[in-house]
Amino acid sequence: MRITCLLLLLSVAFGPAMAAPKENAFSLYAGQMTNNHWDDFFRGQEVMEEDSYLLVAALSRRLGGYRDLLSYEVEGQLVRHFKLQDHWEFNALGVLRWEPFFWDRWLETSAAFGMGPSYATQKPTVEVENDGDTAKFLLYWMLELAVVPYRGQPDLELLTRIHHRSNGYGLFADEGGSNALAVGFRYRF
Repeated sequence: MRITCLLLLLSVAFGPAMAAPKENAFSLYAGQMTNNHWDDFFRGQEVMEEDSYLLVAALSRRLGGYRDLLSYEVEGQLVRHFKLQDHWEFNALGVLRWEPFFWDRWLETSAAFGMGPSYATQKPTVEVENDGDTAKFLLYWMLELAVVPYRGQPDLELLTRIHHRSNGYGLFADEGGSNALAVGFRYRF
């Protein structure tokens, strides 16, 4: 028993150190606007695409975590809309990221939800078409699933997101809101 304890202590003291998680990240993703409500994506509804697209560059920072289960981050986004819409959007959000999945030894995965304010430089056309009106300042939230496709490069992740602007059930505006489905990548540094 004493030898087992001694070996365990030595392996902890002199064994390979676990790498600390990288605190900063750059994400780049693109998406297409839809006429759908966000919950349609989970109810098997047909995706009704708009001829409107977005390109998002985002910087985020990990602020901390709870054990190996959950991390919390902040993220700032610069969004360019084009085709049917032609404006800029700025989002700042807090993010909670769930880290452990039972299949992580085969495919490292995380799921995240983030929320914060959103400002569009003009009233988004898609939101006006969908809801009759909107506002420049709305609530933003995102839902994300990210994977590390290659274990040899753990700092690079592929991601898919629901990019959502909302009137917050009337808290931010009487009408307005939009959804885009997006894919992209994240590089942690």
